[in-house]
Amino acid sequence: MRYEELTSQVQALAQLPDRRSAERAVRATLETLAERIPDGLADHMAAQLPPEAADSMRRVAASHEASPAQRAYRRDHGERFDLTGFAGRIAWRARTSEDEAIREASVFFEVLDSAVSPELMERLYKALPGDIRELLPEARAFEGRGGEEGQ
Repeated sequence: MRYEELTSQVQALAQLPDRRSAERAVRATLETLAERIPDGLADHMAAQLPPEAADSMRRVAASHEASPAQRAYRRDHGERFDLTGFAGRIAWRARTSEDEAIREASVFFEVLDSAVSPELMERLYKALPGDIRELLPEARAFEGRGGEEGQ
């Protein structure tokens, strides 16, 4: 999927006033997601996204400043925060309300679902805690899941 297509779909589905708003929503969601998921998963996701979108994820993953132990943990697990933290970070980055951030992130995940492989969406689902998983499209509500790996 091309970047223009990705942002156009987010703009249309989220009923955003212009492309710049859609780009801001996409960037804010990807940067926050890159903080929340393991770096390896962020790298795999970035590889399946258009370069303009991938850069947001890669920049965040590369900028993790911490002790060696903290960097190793983030590389394997991502930073731990819940839906409230997720919404707050997106809202701050996108300069919008937390309610709008949640709505726009949910729309973004719907578009992302058609932009990346089903296996990658499965890995994303497993990496997120239950409250953030609820933002993922219903089509990815994989049945027969056991543990709460993202907790």
